[in-house]
Amino acid sequence: MRDAYNNIRPKLSLPPAARTATATGTVVDRADGGLMYQDAMVTIVTGAITDGTHTVDIKESDDNSTWSSVASSDLQGAEPALTSSSGGSSTIDIGYKGTKRYLRVDVAVATATTGGVYAAVVTLANPRVAPVVHS
Repeated sequence: MRDAYNNIRPKLSLPPAARTATATGTVVDRADGGLMYQDAMVTIVTGAITDGTHTVDIKESDDNSTWSSVASSDLQGAEPALTSSSGGSSTIDIGYKGTKRYLRVDVAVATATTGGVYAAVVTLANPRVAPVVHS
């Protein structure tokens, strides 16, 4: 089946929270369940950003041990720096064109006292083996 339900798998990397400090996201394995997803997209979902700068950094790894920031040439769109002037209650989509197996979304927070509310979801798409099994 070639519909969204059978071909994508959203995975939470940064759970929704009010953040005032730097955070490391949960790892997302593109080989999830042996399905070997060919594509990925990161969605940042924001609520109110009251102060500070919250800089999103998408990381990649071959071995789930050594991590590096994804090169801008492997991204569709740009990693945002969220501030109070960013507006609230929005979504920002960033496509991933790289080939690494593991992804995570980190955020570096500077000068925040009350911070900002946001989350990051990595949506895996186009598995080599389908359909996707949702749990």
